[in-house]
Amino acid sequence: MQPFIIGVAGGSGSGKSTVTEQIVEAVGREDVCVFRTDNYYTDRSYLTMEERNRLNFDHPNAFDWELMKDQLNSLYNGLPIEMPEYDFTTHTRRETTILMVPAKIIIVEGIFALYDDSMCKQMALRIFVDTEADVRLIRRLRRDIVTRARTVESVLEQYSHFVRPMYNKFVEPTKRRAHMIIPHGSNKAALEMIISRIHSVINNQLIIVNEDLIFDDGCVDY
Repeated sequence: MQPFIIGVAGGSGSGKSTVTEQIVEAVGREDVCVFRTDNYYTDRSYLTMEERNRLNFDHPNAFDWELMKDQLNSLYNGLPIEMPEYDFTTHTRRETTILMVPAKIIIVEGIFALYDDSMCKQMALRIFVDTEADVRLIRRLRRDIVTRARTVESVLEQYSHFVRPMYNKFVEPTKRRAHMIIPHGSNKAALEMIISRIHSVINNQLIIVNEDLIFDDGCVDY
């Protein structure tokens, strides 16, 4: 049986990782692999650090889509992959990779998880985590300062020049592709529905994944 692919998208700091982790914990780690699109930023090691710091990493062109789609296809067809690792402090791809083996459930998580047409067609369930801009900014500040060695000034400058306008232009419109919209990073009722559907797949029950039949109107807002 082909894997049940779930897309989890939303702006930076929206709570995508929280929703993903809740799904993993509820289903069981042995049945899930998490395909993080953040690992597929194009390697910029050929540029100086000053040049890398000026790049727009919130534009779709910042990603290696060819590799991302090729490796997702491999997992979809039951083949293991060597997922790249990305270093956000240097904006370069690390030499090490992460071995990922196919699983019953594949979660594609990232700001552009619902951006590509071909990837969306592989997803039986598409989720958009919708969180207010001020909350997303606060979360991004905390994360980048603690884990990515950024200053407050650099985070705010990047947010105003790149993150906010790119979200409005490219990320927020992908909400229209979602079957489910979850506000504030987590929603108990929505998560219960997600887990129920996943468990039915694992138990080999008959699943109709036509998007018009998953939800009557193609989109449920909680």
